[in-house]
Amino acid sequence: MTLDANELLDALDEGQRQAAETLLGPVCLLAGAGTGKTRAITHRIAYGVATGVYPPGRVMALTFTNRAAGELRGRLRGLGAEGVAARTFHASALSQLNAFWPQTIGGTMPRLLEGKARMIAHAADSIKLKLDTATLRDVAAEIEWRKTSRMSVEQYGHAGRTVPAALTIDKMVELQSAYESIKDARRQIDFEDVLLAAAGMIEAEPRIAQQVREQYRFFVVDEYQDVSPLQHELLRLWVGDRDDLCVVGDVSQTIYSFAGASPDFLLRFASQHDNAAVLRLERNYRSTPEIVHTANKLMANQKGALTLQAATTEHSPTPQVTGYDDDNAEAVAIAAAVAAQIAAGTSPEDIAVLYRINAQSQPIEAALTAAGVPFLVRGATRFFDQREVKEAIMLLRGASITTATEPLFKSVSDILRSIGWSQEPPETAGAVRERWESLNVIMRLAEDAAAEMTLREFVADLVDRQSSNNEPLRSAVNLATLHSAKGLEWECVHLIGLNEGLLPISYARTPEAIDEERRLLYVGITRARRSLGMSWSASAQTGRAARRAPSRFLDDLRDRTQRL
Repeated sequence: MTLDANELLDALDEGQRQAAETLLGPVCLLAGAGTGKTRAITHRIAYGVATGVYPPGRVMALTFTNRAAGELRGRLRGLGAEGVAARTFHASALSQLNAFWPQTIGGTMPRLLEGKARMIAHAADSIKLKLDTATLRDVAAEIEWRKTSRMSVEQYGHAGRTVPAALTIDKMVELQSAYESIKDARRQIDFEDVLLAAAGMIEAEPRIAQQVREQYRFFVVDEYQDVSPLQHELLRLWVGDRDDLCVVGDVSQTIYSFAGASPDFLLRFASQHDNAAVLRLERNYRSTPEIVHTANKLMANQKGALTLQAATTEHSPTPQVTGYDDDNAEAVAIAAAVAAQIAAGTSPEDIAVLYRINAQSQPIEAALTAAGVPFLVRGATRFFDQREVKEAIMLLRGASITTATEPLFKSVSDILRSIGWSQEPPETAGAVRERWESLNVIMRLAEDAAAEMTLREFVADLVDRQSSNNEPLRSAVNLATLHSAKGLEWECVHLIGLNEGLLPISYARTPEAIDEERRLLYVGITRARRSLGMSWSASAQTGRAARRAPSRFLDDLRDRTQRL
C-alpha cells in the first residue's frame, strides 16, 4: 500500500506534522510519554519516501529492542515505506560484521556468546574463585557496563565502581581479564564485542566506512536517551560527515544507566550539531488529565523534563496512594481491586501490576491465584519460546506450503485441535490450562486476521513476530518490573511497593541514582491510560512491627493524592 504524502500529514497533529516535514539536517525530537512519537517518526520516514526525499533502501531506523524494531517495520509497511531498514544497534552491527569480516580479517566470524555466566564461572575457576549465581550475574552486568562505557579492564579498575561483596576491585579486574582471555582463546565474542568490533572495523578500514555510508544516508534513532557511549560512537561512524540524523527521546524516561545509557547525548545534541532543529511533542494522548498531572508533579523542576498536556478530555478518579500493614495485605487488596476491574468489564490484558524488583511479584502472584485471576509475569518464558507455540508454528508452516482452499479460521483451528486445543478451555488450572491459553492466543490471532490474510500470509506474520519477539497479547493480567514496563501501556495500572528501600532502591545513594529512581516511578505512572493506583506497605511480613516508610517521591504528589 502506498499512501499519498498529504494523507500522511493529515493523520498528524501540529507538532507531529512539523516533525514529519522536517526531513533534512540534524533534528532533535523531544517526545514525552504518550505523545505519539512512534507515529511521528514512522510518518516522517513514510513522508520522506512518498515525497522522493528518501530512497527507502538508504534509510536506517535504529532502536534498542527486537520488539520495538518489529513494531517500526510493521508500521512502516502499513504506511507504504517498504524497504526501510528498522533494526537494533546490535542487529545492524552484526550484519556488517558478517559481511565484512571475511574480507578484512579472513575466515568466518567468531562464534557469538549467548550468555556470559558460564564463561565467567570458568574464568573464576582459573583464578581460584568460587562465585554464586547471583554474583556471576552481577559480574556480567559490570562487564557490559565497562564495554558500553568504552573502558578497558585497566580503566575500569580506576572508575570507582562498587563491586559485588564477594569480590574486591583487584579481584574484579583479574576476573574480567581472565574472562577476556578465555573468550579470545575460544574464538568467541559477546554482544558488546559486536558493537566494538563493528566500530573498530569502520574506523580502521576507510573502504568499509565508505561502503557503509553509501548504503545508508538518512538515520533515525528512537529512544536516544538510552544510547550508551559505545552506541553513540558507532552511530557517529555510521553517519560520518553527513548531518541527516534525527534523534528521538525523553530525558524523563532515562532508566538504564546501569547498562551505560546516558541522557547527556540527547541533552547536548542541539549544541553539538550546527543548525539543529529542536522540536517537542508534549500532547499526551494516552492518559487522563488526572494521571498526566500526577506525572508532571513528580517531574517538576527536573532537568530536561517535558511538561505533558493531556489531549483527552475524559476524566478519571484522582490517583490514590494507599498504605497497608504488610506486603500480603497489600497484595490481597490489589488482587481484589484487579478482580473488581475485570468484573466491571476491563479485559485482564489491559491491567498491569508494576513493581521495582522481581522478588516483589511473589505475594501478588499468590493473591491473584487465590482470587482466580489469570496473570502473566513479563520476563518469564517468552511466548514464542514455549514448546507448544513452536510446535504449532512448525505445523502451520508445513500446512501453508500446500494450497489451502479452506478459510483461514478453519485451517488454523484444525491444526491446533490436532495438538490439543479445543473451543472450550479446560476446567482445571496448571500446565494443561497454560498450554491451552498459549494455543488459544494463536487461534485469536487467526480470528482477527481471517478477513484479511491467507494461511500463508498468516504464517509469514507469525514467523515475523517470532523473529522480532513481537509477542501477541494474552488474556491475563500483566506483572512486570518498572524497567520491563517501559514502552508499554495499559488501561489500569497498579504501582505497588512504593517504599523507601524499594523506590528509591536501597543502593541508590547518589543524587544521580536517586533521580533515576524518580524517573522509574514516572515511567510507571505514564503507563496508565484510565486508572492508576499506588500503594506501599509498612512491613514485609504479617505480624512484624512497622519498619518501612513510604517512598519520598510520594511527598511530591500530595496535592493530587490521598495518603491512607
